[in-house]
Amino acid sequence: MRRFLLIAALLLVHVVPAFAVNPDEILADAAQEHRAREISAQLRCMVCQNQSIDDSNADLARDLRLLVRDRIKDGDSDGQVIDYVVSRYGEFVLLKPRLSAKTMVLWAMPVVLLLIGGVSLFLVMRGRPARRSASILTQDEQSRIDDLLKK
Repeated sequence: MRRFLLIAALLLVHVVPAFAVNPDEILADAAQEHRAREISAQLRCMVCQNQSIDDSNADLARDLRLLVRDRIKDGDSDGQVIDYVVSRYGEFVLLKPRLSAKTMVLWAMPVVLLLIGGVSLFLVMRGRPARRSASILTQDEQSRIDDLLKK
């Protein structure tokens, strides 16, 4: 029975997300709190870098959660809150980067480099002269080879 409880507890740890929002951070208005949670889930913790600020226990993540909630209480829309945080911390703070010229270049660069490499390889191979499969020996050279093989 103890093993079963231990396994169940371990599974619950991995299944139930551990939100780091403290009770003193939660907004009184449920709709505003829901918006704050949705926005916080889109913003990267600058300390942890692989977690959203909603999941992180870092002090900076807490400060960002409070900033998001303050902006929501002040009447900002979701887009305005995200734009404000991005203006302070840069595009890196977004877990899902926006589509812009920079991100398009970033995603297109491997394809472009592969195409350049393929075209370069094609041009180099096309410019090479064809190899001859076998060189033709003179009668004298052929007889010398035959003599060497007989020995």
